[in-house]
Amino acid sequence: MKLIILDRDGVINHDSDQFIKSPEEWKPIAGSLEAIARLNQAGYRVVVATNQSGIGRGLFDMPTLNAIHDKMHKSLALLGGRVDAIFFCPHTSESNCTCRKPKSGMMEEIAARFACSLQGVPAVGDSLRDLEATARLGAIPYLVLTGKGSKTQAKGGLPEGTRIFPDLAAVVSTLL
Repeated sequence: MKLIILDRDGVINHDSDQFIKSPEEWKPIAGSLEAIARLNQAGYRVVVATNQSGIGRGLFDMPTLNAIHDKMHKSLALLGGRVDAIFFCPHTSESNCTCRKPKSGMMEEIAARFACSLQGVPAVGDSLRDLEATARLGAIPYLVLTGKGSKTQAKGGLPEGTRIFPDLAAVVSTLL
């Protein structure tokens, strides 16, 4: 099975320092949905792993998160694409949970759900915590320069072997 793990905000859709709190605020990055459709057509299972502390902060609720993801699913379907599963952490950083990236609980759950090792699995993110959470389990970290990616690159300290690309479409072109 070919698997790829994608962060959501800053990788698939534009990010916001004020959080994506409604379906109206969710706007795909140019080429990202087409890139996911290309992955699907090449036989990849596409999984999203996303921190969503806006829930824990009371900025939006589960029905709203579901509506945001419904918009993403419908937008992908129009292009012949799909996300096979979405894993998310609703907690704030203060909760000290094991699922919030950079901890690897969410990634361990993905490995368990898909009954596979994450060794060698491409994992795409725009922040250091995205890359750390997956690299810890042997996934290959891909940093995109969309979202917070340029700032992340400038700060340095990336996991060994991190591959850097302008956006998700460029990652997919390389993988395929």
